[in-house]
Amino acid sequence: MRENLHRFFRAARGAGVHVSPAESIDAMRAVKQVGFSDRAVLRDALLLTLAKSQDEKLALGDCFDLFFSQPEQRDDQPEAASDDDAAQDADRSPSSGAASEAGQGRPPEGLGPLAQMLLSQDRNAIAAAIASASGAASLSDIRYSTQRGIFSSRILDAMGLQRLRDDLDELTAANPPLAERLRAALDALREAVRDTVAQGLALYAREEAENLRNEILRNAPLARIERRQVAEMRTLIRQIARRLRERYSKPRKRQRRGHLDVRRTLRRNAAWGGVPFLTAWKRKHRDRPKIVALCDVSGSVAQVSDFFLLLIHSLHEVVDDVRSFAFSSHLIEVSEILEKKSPEEAMAEIMSKVGFGSSDYGSSLVDFEKEFMSTLTPQTTVIVLGDARSNNLDPRADILRRISERSKRLVWLNPEGRLAWGFGDSEMPRYATFCSVVRQCATAQQLERAVSDIVATYQ
Repeated sequence: MRENLHRFFRAARGAGVHVSPAESIDAMRAVKQVGFSDRAVLRDALLLTLAKSQDEKLALGDCFDLFFSQPEQRDDQPEAASDDDAAQDADRSPSSGAASEAGQGRPPEGLGPLAQMLLSQDRNAIAAAIASASGAASLSDIRYSTQRGIFSSRILDAMGLQRLRDDLDELTAANPPLAERLRAALDALREAVRDTVAQGLALYAREEAENLRNEILRNAPLARIERRQVAEMRTLIRQIARRLRERYSKPRKRQRRGHLDVRRTLRRNAAWGGVPFLTAWKRKHRDRPKIVALCDVSGSVAQVSDFFLLLIHSLHEVVDDVRSFAFSSHLIEVSEILEKKSPEEAMAEIMSKVGFGSSDYGSSLVDFEKEFMSTLTPQTTVIVLGDARSNNLDPRADILRRISERSKRLVWLNPEGRLAWGFGDSEMPRYATFCSVVRQCATAQQLERAVSDIVATYQ
């Protein structure tokens, strides 16, 4: 029971259900009370102890149904021979006693356990043997579809395939009809084992396959993500945001009390002879990040800005205040749009207002200086995401210098490769003079590192 539950917990994690050690202990205690006999009660007990949301409940239910289902046995084995056929086989075979026993459904003596099991056609015993051999072959370690053949061979070897081959060689010479029956039963067994391995692959390889897909997406250029991958990328960006929240919100809580102030502690406890009944702590004030994001939404940069804005606005537990602006030829504030609407609806509205225009960084910086320069404080980090291509128009780098002087940091994230900076209409070298940090940001992994470094400066 314990091994089965451990494998089930592993499969549940692969299905996206977060199972902590404490929750697994609670689940094992619940299963100890209800037992394995009633599958419906067992299913309810596991769902009650492990699922924490409706999505997890659905995923866990599907995982349970797949984990505790048994692959159906194939019916391509020939039926037991009739008495007349058995008598004819006995006349033709030098081993008439064995053939007679086989005709009556009783495997002859001297065969190995697997051969006797297959000839007796005991489906429950075969299913139990496959399950036992799957555990011995560590089927739960399967990760890739290319491993199906390896694990099928391991399971068959654990069941005694070599002895079965020896039995087949002997029966082929002594009793060909019985050997043919055993060969057909072996083919059905191979199919059942392949089904079991396929079931194990669906259970245990999902997490590894998802990790592989996420790794590919993390390193894929955001500007060239296909439309069918946009939803997956948004899910990945939300996972990155959750990881950043967990990384930077917990240290803040642990360090909130500060370090012990020895002098103040001694003074407060003078009445008790210096025994520290009362403690005093040094408190260090930490400002939560205040971010102003200026995002170019022209051309291919628009999709990168989409994911960047989603990430920034998902860090509500770490970032105190986010003001977001989008621009191409002119600039508008989009903070309210992003907060009230879904990512798809928000980006569609933003693009309808300022998207797909020709980039004019100078005009957009003028708009920001006239209407929003007062939002900048010495605690504000300004992030500009764009390719710095202004179509040979006035870049107004003087405004960017004033923005840098009024804010704590000015960070420029450019989705273009560094080799393209300064060529053609790129004003990146001129803008970089006034930036605290300039870095390439073309993939989700680079985006995560950039945002992580920004948030880390406030810790």
